[in-house]
Amino acid sequence: MRNIVKTLAVVIILVGLSSVSNAQSAQKIGYVDFNTLIAAMPGVDSVKIKLQVYQKTLSDQLDAMQAEFENKYLDYQNQSASMTDLIKQTKEKELQDLQSRIDGFKSKAQQDLQAKQQELLKPIIDKAKAAVREVAKENKFSYILNSIEDVVLYTEPADDVMPLVKKKLGIDK
Repeated sequence: MRNIVKTLAVVIILVGLSSVSNAQSAQKIGYVDFNTLIAAMPGVDSVKIKLQVYQKTLSDQLDAMQAEFENKYLDYQNQSASMTDLIKQTKEKELQDLQSRIDGFKSKAQQDLQAKQQELLKPIIDKAKAAVREVAKENKFSYILNSIEDVVLYTEPADDVMPLVKKKLGIDK
């Protein structure tokens, strides 16, 4: 009786191991260069234009602030010899405050530009991700990897799903 239980346990383990190895060998992995895909998508050009306009607006505001600072600094330098200590301190404090506002604006402008880029690209990225998911399901891929530099060390050329995803999105390029 003991031998039968041991034999049965060994058979169950072997069957389990063989089904696990069959399941692992059945996984299909593909890759796509997601950045290239996004760059090829319709609407990216209009996003770039909108970002350039937004960046120009921020840049113009920064230029105006810096010009104001330079004018006030030149004025301070030209008139500092005739200023009282109290007026000098007041002007220096004004210049420091203006420089702080400029630094704060630079930091906030950079954050705003990144947020605007994410906001404008989100629908395009979501559409690309959805197409990748659909291609993966339709072609029975277990995984689709982003093939950006140094992420995938080896791939078979036949596993590049970029043409399938572009076809799904109607991109001819």
